[in-house]
Amino acid sequence: MKMENKLKHLEFIQNIITRMNNNSFFIKGWAITLVSALFALAAGDTNLNYVLITYIVLPVFWVLDGFFISKERQFRALYDEVSLITKDDKVDFRMETDKYNKGRNTWPAGIISKTLWPFYGIALCATIIVMFLIK
Repeated sequence: MKMENKLKHLEFIQNIITRMNNNSFFIKGWAITLVSALFALAAGDTNLNYVLITYIVLPVFWVLDGFFISKERQFRALYDEVSLITKDDKVDFRMETDKYNKGRNTWPAGIISKTLWPFYGIALCATIIVMFLIK
């Protein structure tokens, strides 16, 4: 039995999963770069206001990163479903993930995922330490 459509559909989904993963990686990189720059400005001018900006920047990046994690999980669930298809005529190439937006695939669950809260938690703790060191 030929399953060319199934393989192509799985390839499309895998490309989206990879893109979501890359977006999450870039968000983390931008967060660290921006926080480091704010720390450098705060240390150079001994101005605590630059450090306080990180309390806005980090949660914004954290929430955005949680979105990408949740979408990646939803597409992984779609991938799992498509991989179970046994007939080529059942492949419809749909990319809707609404029905997978529950449980650990939701945006709030993405925000508190075991990959994000340690990363951003440590960044927030570092911000607190830097704030007291600059004082």
